Amino acid sequence: MASMEENFPRGGIQKKPTEGKTSNTKLERDNLFDVCKDKNILTIMLSMTCQDNHSMLLFLLSQALCEGMLLLGCIKEVSDYELVVSLPNGLSGFVPVTQISDAYSKLLSKQVAQGELLEDLHSLVDLYSPGTLVRCIVTTIEKSADGRRSIKLSIDPKKVNKSLNASALASGMLLSGFVSSVEDHGYLIDIGVNGTNAFLPRQKAQNYIKTVKKGSDLKIGQNLNCVIVEVKNGGRVVLLSIDRSEVASSLATERQNWSLSNLLPGLVVKARVQKVAPLGIKLSFLSFFTGIVDFMHMDPEKSMSYSPDQVVKACIISINPTTKVVRLTLRQAFLHPGGSPNQISNDRIGAVVEESTVKAFYKQFGAVFELDDGTLAFARVSLKHLSKTRKSFKPGAFKAGCKHKCRIIDYKHWLKCRVRACNPAGKKLILTLKKNLVQSKLPVLSNYEDAKPGLITHGFVVCAREFGCIVKFYNDVKGLVPKNELSSEPISCPDEVFHEGQVVKVMVLKCEPEQERLLLSFRLSNKPALDDRKECTPKKKQEVKYQIGEMVDVKILKKRDNGLEVSVLEDEGNVIASIPTVHLSDFVATCKLLWHCLQEGDVLPRVMCLSDNGERIILSRKSAVISAVQEEQVVRNFSEIQPGMLLTGYVRNVMPFGVFVEFPFGVTGLAPKVSMSDKFVTDTKDHFVVGQTVIAKVMSIDEEKQRVLLNLKVSECSSGDSAAESFALLNQYFKEMKEIRNLLRRRGESSMTQGLCELVPGKELQLVVQDVKEDGSALFSGGCVTGLTVTATRYHLGGQDKKIIPGEKTKALVLHVDALASKVYVSLREELLKRRRLTENSQHYAIVQHIAEEFAIMSLETGQLAAIPIASHFNDTFRFDSEKLKVGQTISATLKAVKENDHGLLLAVQGAAKKNVFVRVRNESETALEEVLAAVKHSLSLGDVVTGTVKSVKPTHVTVAIDDKLTGSIHASRILDEVPIGSFPTFTLKAGQKVTARVVGGRDVNTHRWENIEIEGEVTAVLSPKEDSATRKLELYSVGQTITCFVKKYNILKNWLEVEVAPDIRGRVPHLLLSLSTKVLKHPEKSFKNGQAISATVTGTDVTETNLYLSLTGIQSLEQGTITVGMVTKVTPHIGLTIALPGGKTGKVSIFHLSDTYMEDPLGDFKAGKIVRCYILSNENGKIQLSLRQSRLNPKSKSKVEDVEITCIKDVKKGQLVRGYVKSITSSGIRKPGEAPRLQVSVGFTWDEDMNAMDIPVLNQKEESSESEEEEDPHSKRKKQTKKEKELEKQKKEKELCKLEAALMDPSRQPQSADDFDRLVLSSPNSSILWLQYMAFHLQATEIEKARAVAERALKTISFREEQEKLNVWVALLNLENMYGTEETLMKVFERAVQYNEPLKVFQHLCDIYASSEKYKQAEELYHTMLKRFRQEKSVWLKYASFLLKQGQTEATHRLLERAVKALPTKEHVDVISRFAQLEFRFGDAEHAKALFESTLSSYPKRTDIWSIYIDIMIKHGSQKEVRDIFERVVHLSLAPKKMKFLFKRYLDYEKKFGTTESVLAVKRAALEYVETKSSLADI
Repeated sequence: MASMEENFPRGGIQKKPTEGKTSNTKLERDNLFDVCKDKNILTIMLSMTCQDNHSMLLFLLSQALCEGMLLLGCIKEVSDYELVVSLPNGLSGFVPVTQISDAYSKLLSKQVAQGELLEDLHSLVDLYSPGTLVRCIVTTIEKSADGRRSIKLSIDPKKVNKSLNASALASGMLLSGFVSSVEDHGYLIDIGVNGTNAFLPRQKAQNYIKTVKKGSDLKIGQNLNCVIVEVKNGGRVVLLSIDRSEVASSLATERQNWSLSNLLPGLVVKARVQKVAPLGIKLSFLSFFTGIVDFMHMDPEKSMSYSPDQVVKACIISINPTTKVVRLTLRQAFLHPGGSPNQISNDRIGAVVEESTVKAFYKQFGAVFELDDGTLAFARVSLKHLSKTRKSFKPGAFKAGCKHKCRIIDYKHWLKCRVRACNPAGKKLILTLKKNLVQSKLPVLSNYEDAKPGLITHGFVVCAREFGCIVKFYNDVKGLVPKNELSSEPISCPDEVFHEGQVVKVMVLKCEPEQERLLLSFRLSNKPALDDRKECTPKKKQEVKYQIGEMVDVKILKKRDNGLEVSVLEDEGNVIASIPTVHLSDFVATCKLLWHCLQEGDVLPRVMCLSDNGERIILSRKSAVISAVQEEQVVRNFSEIQPGMLLTGYVRNVMPFGVFVEFPFGVTGLAPKVSMSDKFVTDTKDHFVVGQTVIAKVMSIDEEKQRVLLNLKVSECSSGDSAAESFALLNQYFKEMKEIRNLLRRRGESSMTQGLCELVPGKELQLVVQDVKEDGSALFSGGCVTGLTVTATRYHLGGQDKKIIPGEKTKALVLHVDALASKVYVSLREELLKRRRLTENSQHYAIVQHIAEEFAIMSLETGQLAAIPIASHFNDTFRFDSEKLKVGQTISATLKAVKENDHGLLLAVQGAAKKNVFVRVRNESETALEEVLAAVKHSLSLGDVVTGTVKSVKPTHVTVAIDDKLTGSIHASRILDEVPIGSFPTFTLKAGQKVTARVVGGRDVNTHRWENIEIEGEVTAVLSPKEDSATRKLELYSVGQTITCFVKKYNILKNWLEVEVAPDIRGRVPHLLLSLSTKVLKHPEKSFKNGQAISATVTGTDVTETNLYLSLTGIQSLEQGTITVGMVTKVTPHIGLTIALPGGKTGKVSIFHLSDTYMEDPLGDFKAGKIVRCYILSNENGKIQLSLRQSRLNPKSKSKVEDVEITCIKDVKKGQLVRGYVKSITSSGIRKPGEAPRLQVSVGFTWDEDMNAMDIPVLNQKEESSESEEEEDPHSKRKKQTKKEKELEKQKKEKELCKLEAALMDPSRQPQSADDFDRLVLSSPNSSILWLQYMAFHLQATEIEKARAVAERALKTISFREEQEKLNVWVALLNLENMYGTEETLMKVFERAVQYNEPLKVFQHLCDIYASSEKYKQAEELYHTMLKRFRQEKSVWLKYASFLLKQGQTEATHRLLERAVKALPTKEHVDVISRFAQLEFRFGDAEHAKALFESTLSSYPKRTDIWSIYIDIMIKHGSQKEVRDIFERVVHLSLAPKKMKFLFKRYLDYEKKFGTTESVLAVKRAALEYVETKSSLADI
């Protein structure tokens, strides 16, 4: 900008901004993913009012709707003539009765024509109910006089599914269909696809009819969610299913061939988060589709935890046919097709909330509020819910944290109720929502005249006294149930058995209508065992079944010792289920507290069905288990289990030998005692309790016995980030505690309960000392803690020096509140009262002040109280005494939340220091290993031979029982005399086998467990560990020494292979030293098995001198000319790669040394973590330069290199074509290092092109035949070989065979046969480059037919989505026929290619093929055909013009231009003429090109783009005088100031480069004159 200011100084008077015009800054906020606001999820509509005319691009508003738009709607209201449908984001529309389906419309027309009711025609009220989700399409949008829009919809499948055709149908698709006919064996379903007949068998509809329709048959016009089970006859016949489980689990996948044109709302997809913004999320799904989720449709439970690349389930809610915008929802209610949104209690509609807190304010959209019960609500700007008028609206009043008074106006849900009484005079209706009354099938009793003796009906209790119960019916009809008629058994206190409002079933005994007296009885039969007072509770044998994982809302009926008995709300209480106490929470302590706080009648939302055996339904509230089911991180049956899986479950039973863990869907596994914990386990009951949530890793499976072995060790089941896991547990714990606190606060039964809710850690209290105990602790009392036990330990009284006496008043700080025990822990320490501001993720030293069951309270040096998690994992449930936290202990902590939560605490995790994370009281049965293993006297000594029994076999050692009290261990290195590489020595022994061993050492004189025993050999070992420490033994190994070691495991986090050399010698093999094969390095865990013997070279010891550093590839010498492997660590655009090399070294790869072939994006195939082979170009001064060129890595390869590497000037020859990347541009020219070409099938075809990404040497023929030559040589044979010689020869043959197999299995090996190519294309079926190489292999052997067959195979194999890959094969086939076939075969291939690809591309490719093979006549004929067929395509005219000019046909090109101008639209004329002129400059007549430019510019003088092109070409091809003439003409044109500025700058740059100082000044003067002229005109 400074240089531009210098060249073009501003002059004249500065213009004042025009009044009323402001810059449109709102455009910067239109992008959903660039808006910086708060996040929230909304559920309830509030009224306060505001008006704002900002456009809302984020929401789906009625202005954004268009005809043809597909939406997912929820039926809001049903009448005889229309359906009112609720649409996303608060919109609504209506579906006329004529827009249901064709079959229903025909029945309507028939009824109108006949004038009488038809039996098959049912009203909309019978077919549809509020809350049903339907797919609909916008048909018309009408605007009324008051400005409101009326949205007319249709659910007719012919309109909704109009984009589908028969060929696009696939099994698994979820479609909406309507019953069009009822047949004997099923139903004909209208799915709206022309030429397709859909049939629903009766057996596929039985489950739906039984559970949803209550046994009634399906009716014509009824809407169904159907899953395609089978497609027959190319889509002409499809079989459907409406089974609830199949519909609910349906998922749209790539195999179903969905496209953007036929996507449907309601489809549930697996999506990946691309970008997260405060107001929404951008998702990608079905491989290549993208969509958006606004903040109204994010899952409220997870709105704060979405992250890029996270996989989520989403449901499509709208597709705009014009903009192609797809909107989705993440709310759980929509993620199970066939369901309906959760019903919310409407008892608060119209209620006034005195104080609601603003959580977020969006100027364009509205405000989010948190109500007194924690529910989130939303008030819209556009609906005037924030203020009455524009003038009274103050945005500042809606900042986060502000308090407002609101009224709840809508829940967007509808309920079914029954009129209980009517008061016409008062214009009132009294309704009831009691499910038993609304759903009752018994006669309605609304007057005394209808009360005939023997009548049985439903009523409700209004009074229960010692004389009996008074029952009320409809229209204020009341009756008495005497005490003797309450039950067949005597009831002494009716008020203890019956309660007000209870629904009962009664029988009329006597009625006197005149006196309005009614005598009733609860005894409905003469059977004495019948207890009629329990008629109010639902039946226990259920017909309605729930799928495992289905979410329901329940109401507590009764509290039992082991759990809660509940009824499911959405089935009106007709289904009884139970929630075990241990399933109320993931935390054991919270389960007990929640059971204690809940009462009968409380409603628990979002409870998951865990099991349903037909008689008993078990539910669960464990959030970890629910998340695992919803995210499909579960196994549904035994066949889905795979070793290595991490599954979330709960402890079913604890036995002395292990723990049984049950997972959702009933799969159970056993975690043996040895796999329960990383610590020594004495008593299993001390580690786990029944019902505890755990995460288990599958170790092995026994398919025959259907058994699963699990591992619960934290080291195996943890993700590795213990801080994140422990913080997540702590956060979840406090979230559940907040729910309990809100529950108690709303209930407010007693002052003590209210006091508990108000007490939070950190709160200061004024207390009176009540008593001082002998242990130094004290009890306190006070007005704010009435009824509670308040205590402080001696430590928290301020130390030993501070004395307190009973009756003394003091100030105390709350540390912890135990709601279950009604106990409050306080502290009097003064340092806890100091407070300073803190920052997130800051490190602090903290002092432990109190220890609870799930967390510990600590105080920071700033005075604040913080909570740290006790456990770092669900399975982290035990600590030794030495590991437990202690009050007063100083620890390091990292703050994760600097704002105090509702419990008055900051949240933190322990720092990098040793984590003492569990404080559960340790049982006496649990002692340290040294305490458990008592000293045992024995007479064994070094060298003794003993006999024992193999007790267990592990990968690296075998445990042997010598006698009842003495056991020993045999290491894998001491089982065989000579260990074959690749073998597993420990597996040569079996449990129970008798072995003879020699004693070689022991662990310690105080323990009885002998560590080292050897079979068949003598090994020196030492009893005293002090004489031969591991450090001294490491000194016995020297760098370069080859040793045999045994695989322990591959450490994924540290990226090294852990091995054992001897019982007390460990080793590590870094990732890059594992192999020279890139395949092994990509997945090292698959190549090395635990216990496997491998040969390694010692490279040194680690910094702690406790482990050997080893290498499986020898000692790497990074000298010039060597080839090694490395891993990409950094990709620098336009520069190259940084690669990590073996030995901790790093090297650089320039962009010019990446490949032998030219690529537009040379770095596109590389990313951090990729394993590559590299050639060392130089290693000087610690800087290593590398090359990835195949010509360097495989110099023996015969593959042709079109652009050879240029290392010096001598490599360049005159006339040589050099291609490469521009490195720098200077005044003397462009520096362009040489680079290789790329394969371009579009302009010809080269069959000998090398397409291997990496090369490997061909197997050495001498090595392969060495064995046979030795056998043929008589001198090499011995008359007799010893046993050892035979074994060595056998091992040698095995090594050679392994070497041969490894070479054959290397994916980068150059294929040598058709079998090799078959393996390659089988692994990468969609890679056209492999198929082309396969064709070239056959063509080199002149096997033309086989090459054709390979091409045909490729066309059938490559996925239809890979259009470019298929086109490459078609082009290759056209090349083949052009070179080796006839004109007839070429035309046949060409005609087929046109059918299966974009015709224009195929025509252009064939033209290029003709031109490159010098078949100019055929090319010209094809161009004529293209001009007729694609006359509107500009590229065709330009391509033909280029062809003619290259042939020297200048006049023909001129005629072609005239034809092009006539054929193409007027708007394309200028561009076409300009392009023709450019082609003339390059290949034709330059004078004619100038004439074309001049002619165009004379007609369009203000086209600065044409002037710019003309100037550029003239600078290259014209003289300086001609260029200056053009510039002079341009700068005197009357153009806009911006355009003139651009042209003056071009002129000035040209003169600076080619002109003189005088010419530069002349241009500046001309520019100044122009500016002054414009300024003077502005003054006038």
